[in-house]
Amino acid sequence: MNFLMTTKITFFFKMSLFSYFCRKLILLEMSKIFGTLMKTVYSVGNIPIDIKQRRLDPIKAQEKELKKLLRKASHTAFGEHYNFDDILNSDDIFNTYREKVPVFDYNSMYKNWWFRALNGETYVSWPGKIKYFALSSGTSEASSKFIPITNNMLSSIKKASLRQILAATKYDFPLDFYDKGFLMIGGSTHLQYNGTYYSGDLSGISAAKLPFWFEYFYKPGRKISRTTDWNTKLDEMVKKAPSWDIGVLVGVPSWVQILLERIIKEYNLNTIHDLWPSLSAYVHSGVSFAPYEKSFEKLFGKPVVYSESYLASEGYIAYQVDLNKRIMQLIVDNGIYYEFVPFNENNFDEDGNIKLNCKSLTIKEVEENVDYAILLSTNAGTWRYLIGDVIKFVNKEKCEIIITGRTKQFLSLVGEHLSQDNMNQAVENVSNELNVDINEFTVAGFREDNTFSHHWYLACDENIDKDLAIKKIDEHLKVLNDDYRVEREEALKNLYIDILPTHVFYDFMEKTGKIGGATKFPRVLKGKRYEEWKQFISSLNN
Repeated sequence: MNFLMTTKITFFFKMSLFSYFCRKLILLEMSKIFGTLMKTVYSVGNIPIDIKQRRLDPIKAQEKELKKLLRKASHTAFGEHYNFDDILNSDDIFNTYREKVPVFDYNSMYKNWWFRALNGETYVSWPGKIKYFALSSGTSEASSKFIPITNNMLSSIKKASLRQILAATKYDFPLDFYDKGFLMIGGSTHLQYNGTYYSGDLSGISAAKLPFWFEYFYKPGRKISRTTDWNTKLDEMVKKAPSWDIGVLVGVPSWVQILLERIIKEYNLNTIHDLWPSLSAYVHSGVSFAPYEKSFEKLFGKPVVYSESYLASEGYIAYQVDLNKRIMQLIVDNGIYYEFVPFNENNFDEDGNIKLNCKSLTIKEVEENVDYAILLSTNAGTWRYLIGDVIKFVNKEKCEIIITGRTKQFLSLVGEHLSQDNMNQAVENVSNELNVDINEFTVAGFREDNTFSHHWYLACDENIDKDLAIKKIDEHLKVLNDDYRVEREEALKNLYIDILPTHVFYDFMEKTGKIGGATKFPRVLKGKRYEEWKQFISSLNN
């Protein structure tokens, strides 16, 4: 009996080992095929991968997407409640849809519909059961949001990611670049399971669902990716860094910068290219890269392509297709239907909350160089959903956009209407003029006696004249924004500034549980978050 048991154990062990090596062999071969494919695409003439997007009629593509979404969800509780079948049969589907279905923000969508999906109910706002929820707090909210993630949405994200990867063939990378690793710095792939659903960062959910053949390229690997503690994950990545051959970096600028600085310090390098000579591209998302660019240039020993993507918890919205233009192309044919709400006092209140009688526009109706808040209807069961981002069309024909801010990340105490884009440009100009690195910043507005004031906080580890810095910020904002210039003569009387070490910003994020992954420091502080920040800064001085 013992002999037979030992024989069985030995047999199963050998079979398991054989299966493991077979899987590794298949993985390696698949990765070679993918690398060969990329090289072939490049070698035949830098085929423009975005050509399909350019040939698309965005109006027709969006109509097709809306119809697909409505048909798919017509027999859900949401679809039956708002009579999706009637909308589909209407002569003007765009107008009928926005007339029949109200605009939702997170609170109203959760209160009326998504809480049911969280409790395990099926066919609520999308067919089937929602198994995954992305945890997101954005930059202005304290409590976590649960955003549904469906298999359809994950497929759309993979499709859009592949498009962006293939778009790299337009760049003059060496052929061996396509065999190198992708270091993706995001949330933990160790998802929380409560018996009904899994929850975690979207980056963690996406990484956990990567195809097995991509494992050859994917770094830091599944073991490190499962680590939930950011500092522990950082230590493990620093330790493993010499064993990797990285060609592409992916992640939020602040956390990528911290990792690269740690690696350079640990191994006494001049630049990260001393360790990763093939590093050729950095894909960033979530915040404007402009404040970080000077710092990143010091970390690199060779030119690196910066490529921006627009991946929110609610879907993959756009990505950069032209190296020479810091703009992104809206993805109009991949599981998302868009509406655009002019970001003005007619549609939003002074706190950035959308009004019930807001007017939305289709992609046909938008104009260039106008700020719009985005409404999304997606294959994850979001419907006319306000995600909180504000964008501007740079080229309507090509669906080229830039992100200008957040609906609640702006300052307009007295009508100054400062957007994130205004702030980013002003800080970038000051950084260049004073020849210093300002990696992070935030600003708060408050009432002071009978007037109003702004308080700026800049992250800078170099000597800087704060009076000169605030003077230059003020001057640039007056040029960038006419409303600001007018109000500086009227109700907006005082400007204050604090120059803080960069680590203070990250220490605050760690203290408030917003460290690592896709988290970003808010550019505007309001309400409870501002009070927490003031208390934190005060504690440092005591």
